[in-house]
Amino acid sequence: MKKLILSLSIIALAVMTTSAQVTFGLKAGLNLATWTGSDASSTNLPGKTMKAGLNIGALVNFAVSSNFSIQPEAVYSMEGVKVTGGTYDLSYINIPVLAKYNFSKGFYAATGPQLGIITSAKVKPTGGTSTDIKSLLQSTDFAWVIALGYLTAANVGFDARYNFGIGTIDKGSPKDKFTNSVIQLGVFYMFGGKKGKE
Repeated sequence: MKKLILSLSIIALAVMTTSAQVTFGLKAGLNLATWTGSDASSTNLPGKTMKAGLNIGALVNFAVSSNFSIQPEAVYSMEGVKVTGGTYDLSYINIPVLAKYNFSKGFYAATGPQLGIITSAKVKPTGGTSTDIKSLLQSTDFAWVIALGYLTAANVGFDARYNFGIGTIDKGSPKDKFTNSVIQLGVFYMFGGKKGKE
């Protein structure tokens, strides 16, 4: 599956070279993150609930046609999970490469692979001191992204995403099956190019 994701990313990057229009954007938003997988049960993670965090980043949109574009991004993302007695605080630099279909009136749908590079990982008991657990986790995380959004005539946009992890983030032997699962609600601004609403 990881090889498939990398192959799709390479194909997407190749397609970008044929595009006639390039626009840039900045984005920020709210993360609602948790862990899923067969070992992310309420027994192993008592009181498991979504953990709120932020995401912020930049994007480049390569228009292949009036309706279709390829959009790579670089996003700092605060993830993890909240459990009884504390939180697991993870952060990543995520690099999604999205295939984006633009409908009329500024609406669009997008999907594609995402590579995550872990930057920090800590467990923090409530009222206690954080402990670094980065060495216990995979240095990279692979996910698939599904997104819906709307771009206004003023080039201000809004989107909702679901990023679901592919493969465990645990580094142990044997590996526990924990995957990142993140809902994102965001706002972004595109610089230049054709206005979003027609």
